[in-house]
Amino acid sequence: GHPTPRLPFADVATGSLGQGLSVGVGMALCAHLDKLDYRTYVLLGDGECAEGAVWEAAALAGFYHLNNLIAVVDVNRLGQSQPTMLGHDVATYKKRFEAFGWRTEEIDGHDLDEILEVLAAVGLGHQPLAILAKTLKGGGVSFLQDKEGWHGKPLSKEEAVRAIAELLPTAKSGIGIPIPAPSEISAPKNEAPASYPPITYKQGDLVATREAFGNALLRIGAVDSRIVAMDGDTKNSTFAEKFAKRFADRFTECFIAEQCMVGVATGFGTCGKVPFASTFACFLTRAYDQIRVAGVSMANLKLVGSHVGVSIGEDGPSQMGLEDIAMMRAIVGSTVLYPSDAVCAEKLVDEMAAHKGICFLRTSRPKTPVIYSNDEAFPIGGAKVLRQSAGDKVTVVAAGVTLFEALKAADALKAEGIGITVIDAYSIKPLGRDVIKAAAKKTKNLVVTVEDHYSEGGLGDAVAGELSSDGVKVHKLAVLELPRSGKAEELMAKYGIDAAAIVEKVKALV
Repeated sequence: GHPTPRLPFADVATGSLGQGLSVGVGMALCAHLDKLDYRTYVLLGDGECAEGAVWEAAALAGFYHLNNLIAVVDVNRLGQSQPTMLGHDVATYKKRFEAFGWRTEEIDGHDLDEILEVLAAVGLGHQPLAILAKTLKGGGVSFLQDKEGWHGKPLSKEEAVRAIAELLPTAKSGIGIPIPAPSEISAPKNEAPASYPPITYKQGDLVATREAFGNALLRIGAVDSRIVAMDGDTKNSTFAEKFAKRFADRFTECFIAEQCMVGVATGFGTCGKVPFASTFACFLTRAYDQIRVAGVSMANLKLVGSHVGVSIGEDGPSQMGLEDIAMMRAIVGSTVLYPSDAVCAEKLVDEMAAHKGICFLRTSRPKTPVIYSNDEAFPIGGAKVLRQSAGDKVTVVAAGVTLFEALKAADALKAEGIGITVIDAYSIKPLGRDVIKAAAKKTKNLVVTVEDHYSEGGLGDAVAGELSSDGVKVHKLAVLELPRSGKAEELMAKYGIDAAAIVEKVKALV
């Protein structure tokens, strides 16, 4: 089947077409960063070039003048189910790559002398190189060559014998052309520091978690040369610009091309870097297949999605990340984190940098008060109990902006003689299961979750999925319809995830 990094010769998984070139861009950019004289080769199919992600990557490679990147396009005319759009029209492929700032070479893909001649001339000038190799699918086998209906179809034993006989070298063709081995290059120093610098917030300060992410990236980047960052033209909103201004050589602006950005980050990760890629959480949905294949690739990838939920306010539903928790929970091996205050956000960035694998940090637009001390620890898979007393009737589990609504509700209910336990579920995957289960047991297994996310696949489903087998009854407060534009507090009230909605739900249950 399609190889994955379970096999030692594979850095990333193959099989989902259109992704390889962006990963190659990341590897080529990393060579420039580390000042290493290696070249990155990417083999593409001609049918694959119908994918828009190919041209996102081609544009970025041309913009950054990656003359150490070589794309080899196998123009064999045939797709899986029918001929490709362009067939053997190599001239059109040439025009397209050149339009994105590439140098091109057209070759006979069956001529080894011509192949070696063009490979010997890579690295010239300042442009990436596209080698357009015209080939015949099944070339050299009379009953296969340039024929439809053979994609992914194995030969019978008799057909294989016949094909091998036709492909055997003759005295005229020789037995091949010797190729010199590449020279050895020194490995870059990709070592983690002993620790990261401390943070210095004051409790009560109002700081958005998206800004805290920017502070954290700058702080850990100062002592960890493995940290690289990329953004999709939102760095002044995600606050990745703080890192970009200080460490310009380790920052890649990927522009509004999220599929390419995730591929570039994956490429950096294969080279020993710790890549943080940021944009609005809703725009990461465009790159979901890239994220999915990063999971298959067991990639070391850190994604940061800002501007989540209806609490972003006036920008309206097209900008609201309301599906991102569900999306990221579904990725194999992923970690999903949702901080409520600046301290939690910064500590979770530290955890992400140290953790090998795909991590997603969900950051919010509104400023929220700092509630934790600077020395508080936030291990992946944990949860924090912020309010609890004997006789509590309901356990309320929240994260991000809704945590503060839960705390307001706790104060209002306490004034009426009703106690609730409030838990900060900052780690959604893996969930702080034991903490929530212990609290739920004290409130007769009655739990309310409240989240600034659609009800499907979010925090509520995570808690219910983990604890329903233990008899815990989960009641979900979440966004249940397509939201409108408005002020954050108006929208949270309208869609039933503010303090008043929590109070109402608890009273109804009690």
